[in-house]
Amino acid sequence: MRIGRILLGGLFIGAGFAHFALMRTYADIVPDYLPAHRELVLVSGAAQIAGGVGLLLPRTRRAAALGVAALVLLVFPANIWMAQHPERYPNVPQWLLWARLPLQIPLLFWVLCYARKSPQ
Repeated sequence: MRIGRILLGGLFIGAGFAHFALMRTYADIVPDYLPAHRELVLVSGAAQIAGGVGLLLPRTRRAAALGVAALVLLVFPANIWMAQHPERYPNVPQWLLWARLPLQIPLLFWVLCYARKSPQ
């Protein structure tokens, strides 16, 4: 569980920093029907970093896991948006846009493993 937690925390920390480094790319992923693309990218990036760090700390692990799980669910519409509009993402194979949708389910369960109350 410890190695998995470190990997998961690192994944979210890295993804969060990518939101800042590649802001334009991430802003292009935000569905058109949502406002303030740049701000949403900044907020979600900061949330990913905070959640990733929180997963690494025993006192915040449970709350961080629940927050990261909520974030995974909240950004899922952007993943669907990308799959529905592959012409906007010519550098990403269309099969990959669709294949990553079901991968959100094991990611969500992985995150929720750390939401249990028992010490890990």
